[in-house]
Amino acid sequence: MRYTAYVVALFALIQPVQAAVTPEVDPRASLGVVQQWIYNYRAKPDYAHVPAAMRVLFHTQSFKEPENAGIYLGFLAGAIGSNPAKAEQLVTSLFPVPPEDEWVVVRAIAYSGLSDWRNLLRKVAPKMPGRKVMIDSYLAGTLPVLADIPLEETKPGVLEKLRGALTKNPFSKDDKTLKLTQTFAGNQDLLDTLWGYYFATGSYVPILHIIKMLPWSKSRDTVDKLTVGSMARYTLASYAVRDAGLREYLRSELAVQPAAVKGPLTEVVQAADTVQLGAVRKDALAAVDELKAKGSDSRRNLDFWGQVGVGAVALGCVSAAALGQVAIGIPCVIGGSASQGLLSFWEKQQQ
Repeated sequence: MRYTAYVVALFALIQPVQAAVTPEVDPRASLGVVQQWIYNYRAKPDYAHVPAAMRVLFHTQSFKEPENAGIYLGFLAGAIGSNPAKAEQLVTSLFPVPPEDEWVVVRAIAYSGLSDWRNLLRKVAPKMPGRKVMIDSYLAGTLPVLADIPLEETKPGVLEKLRGALTKNPFSKDDKTLKLTQTFAGNQDLLDTLWGYYFATGSYVPILHIIKMLPWSKSRDTVDKLTVGSMARYTLASYAVRDAGLREYLRSELAVQPAAVKGPLTEVVQAADTVQLGAVRKDALAAVDELKAKGSDSRRNLDFWGQVGVGAVALGCVSAAALGQVAIGIPCVIGGSASQGLLSFWEKQQQ
């Protein structure tokens, strides 16, 4: 009954995709209603109302901070990819899109997994002239699609390091350039994107990607990997508590995953089966404390940790919790600053 009431409230205020004229979004349409609808979508797909839900997200400026919009981006990408025959109709029905949010449409198409996503992107490109550089980058392959983003950067081998040392001018100054390479280890919002894709499709392909990050929850090398790995473990357990199908899928993976994954995955399944999420939080906090006290395995100097602090560990928004308390009961400050992140959230749970 509660879910039905949410859906009735949502669709009483916004119109479906078949409407002849794109309606204005009623400001009374609650973001929380849309969040609940997204979380339950995979159980009862309602493709016709995806554009209406997206218009609420645009209206509430949910994409104002891209790093906190991963779930919504992933959901749209999954919706586009889930129905190839109607993908163009869905994308076209999103317009007009606020100019500052057009990047969402571009990236969602590229992340959709459609076999002909490039043709779809070319068709809608004239509607977004301000995103020509981004569109051309995806079409040229200089920006990766979701499936092509690596888990982490490949570390140079001994020969590559030696070659670099021999060819580098010892008297030249190092020019520090902005690092734009995307990896799951270095971009926590990509974890959210995978969850959004799962909510839209019910596919376990993004879940497999998340499972691969679990060994990082035991990492003592970098704070980024520890953060992403810890949140992968925590969110898998959190969602599996409420999703019996996901819980059974995770249990089935125990028999086929390598040892490095099997250990933390066993913890996820046990925490979900017994509803002991607090234990997962406490273990992650202990890992962070240990890493801060001893330093990383590769860098054990005080200067390193003097630069890290809580802000570097924080996610800005507890990962995969952009759905907030309405859907799954995980607190999240949507659009919040780094100080409202992972470590701060977990510390408050212990008080």
